[in-house]
Amino acid sequence: MTKTERVVRLGATGAVGAEVLKTLCDDPRITAVTALVRRDIAHMHRKVSAPVVDVLSPASYASHLTGHQAAICTFGVGQPSKVSQEEYLRIDKDAVTAFAQACRDAGVRHFELLGSVAANPRSRSFYLQSKGALREAIAGMGFDRFSCFQPSMLLTPQNRYGFSQGVMLAFWPLLTPVLAGGLKKYRGIPVETLGRAMAKNLHTSGTGAEILHWPQFISLSRERIA
Repeated sequence: MTKTERVVRLGATGAVGAEVLKTLCDDPRITAVTALVRRDIAHMHRKVSAPVVDVLSPASYASHLTGHQAAICTFGVGQPSKVSQEEYLRIDKDAVTAFAQACRDAGVRHFELLGSVAANPRSRSFYLQSKGALREAIAGMGFDRFSCFQPSMLLTPQNRYGFSQGVMLAFWPLLTPVLAGGLKKYRGIPVETLGRAMAKNLHTSGTGAEILHWPQFISLSRERIA
């Protein structure tokens, strides 16, 4: 297994991405993190460099990718229902696919992606079909290891998107006892738990493509940082 010391990030300021970044900064095994951002961010951790780039144009950030062993992508549309399908695909699929390919070209060996439970390129759901197609596209790029995290409901500390999210944040945790066995993957996951899991997974062994769900998130999040 390649030792991971340097990580490049896309989507470091989102709900999950911020938790990933926090864990990476607290991990003594990680010496440097490059967070590609769309605007200046003040008061970053000493390990973090945050070049301002055009996240839709790989040419604007390709020079920042060299020398990283791993990449973590949590970039995407926060509320898919609020944008057109064309805009959603431009951001959530095309930009992410381009980032992954640029990382592969730069020699990144391990790529981690934030996906969605039940993603399937043959789904009748536009959202799940696009998530499934994205996963398959990156899996075919030839990374030494590709880890796709597929959560169900993301449980954020605050309601960011209004009434409907507020209802879901209140209701979803009540389903935990019911969602047992093979249904555990549909349990809601706190963003801090998922973020820790994605960061800590960099130090576990594995090759090829893997899909991770709720049980793996919980197990990884509990691992101690050496």
